[in-house]
Amino acid sequence: MRFTLRYLAFAASVFVTLVRADVQVASPSQVHSLKITILSTMLADGKELGEWGFSALVEADGHRILYDTGAHTDVVLRNAETLQVDLATIPDVVLSHSHWDHIGGFMTLRKSAVSKSPGALGRTHVGEGIFYPRSTLSPGINENMMRFIKDEYETTGGVFVVHREPAELYPGIWLTGPVPRKYPEHNWSKGTRVTLPTGVVEDYLPEDMALVCDTDSGLVVLTGCGHAGVVNIIEYARSFIRPARVHALIGGTHLFDATEETLSWTAERLRSFGVDNLLGAHCTGIETVYRFRRDLGLDRAHAVVAAVGSSFELGKGIDPLRIAK
Repeated sequence: MRFTLRYLAFAASVFVTLVRADVQVASPSQVHSLKITILSTMLADGKELGEWGFSALVEADGHRILYDTGAHTDVVLRNAETLQVDLATIPDVVLSHSHWDHIGGFMTLRKSAVSKSPGALGRTHVGEGIFYPRSTLSPGINENMMRFIKDEYETTGGVFVVHREPAELYPGIWLTGPVPRKYPEHNWSKGTRVTLPTGVVEDYLPEDMALVCDTDSGLVVLTGCGHAGVVNIIEYARSFIRPARVHALIGGTHLFDATEETLSWTAERLRSFGVDNLLGAHCTGIETVYRFRRDLGLDRAHAVVAAVGSSFELGKGIDPLRIAK
């Protein structure tokens, strides 16, 4: 009887050890195939249109996500047609923040796609705060277009999903939700105020949200303007996904008019993250891309000014198209 009890206790301890070992060695969800294509930014060559705005198509392990929708009502739609991007097969939209140059094409794209497929662009992910009232120098005048777009979008059957914290949309595909501002990266323009539940303050874009894909090569970080600060965004993503190197940084970082001190500090932090590829779009700034190319020790194949149609693909790297080679 004693032998039996000892054996059972031993067997149970082995089982617990094995279970704990399995938990410890279990691999996190990762993305195995990934391509991100720029649909809106300032630079374009060929039949595509450039604008002061941003939009990108994310294709990851069979999932298709539209990240931001550009500035003008029809630019992303026309670029998608030229680039042969079928918007009707995209169920999810992510809006990085409420600024006009990222939401301008939203309803045009939804109306165009829903006529072909009711679920197209029918689920839109936003960070908490995107619907907060905004104002400029005219008290009482709402400057937030998203408050008007919300009703129109929901009338079409569209649904907004508001994120207060990080969320894994699909295996290995993450949204940061609102990003804590650990460092004082003042990556936004002054002049607008936002009404928070606690009162009216300078509009620091509390809803600013990035999309991050976890891959075997590292994290691929996609930002709209990076108003939360690109360093804050990356450090936060590494805290809840894993402390991996940054295999690619894509999108806008709002550093086009940054001071020399800010650029030096940011480059130093990015270098510590081990950035392998940089596809700088929109408000990053052309000179900033060149500066980071130098400071991060990258070459012209791995640090590129984004153009409409340029892309980053896992395992292949950056395709800059002709004008940004």
